Amino acid sequence: MQLTTQQNVRGNDFLADIKSFLIWSFTLTVCFLVVGFPVGFILVTIGVLMTIVLHAVMPISSVVLVGSALIALNVLIVLIGAAALTLKGIKPQDVTWLSWLHGDAELHYERVYASCPLTCEVAEQK
Repeated sequence: MQLTTQQNVRGNDFLADIKSFLIWSFTLTVCFLVVGFPVGFILVTIGVLMTIVLHAVMPISSVVLVGSALIALNVLIVLIGAAALTLKGIKPQDVTWLSWLHGDAELHYERVYASCPLTCEVAEQK
């Protein structure tokens, strides 16, 4: 009985780690696409320069080689980051800025009116 329970717990831990890895992969991909635009621009610039240099050596396949290397580098960065976060034991549910990911969006807005600095003092004096 105890052996079956231990195997079940290990299986659940494995599935939780896989789920965490997939969520981290998705989140890091989205963040890299949105926030990492300047990094992507630099990578494309370096890729174009590498293609120009390699064009003298291998004219046909230089674009394919550099393009696939840049895509592989981006995928590798995301997967290594997701694996590192998963292996450290950081769960996506524990991260505060990922509340939008698991549906806990609590939006609290305080209304601030443009005339408040002028009228707030009048309301306090009454």
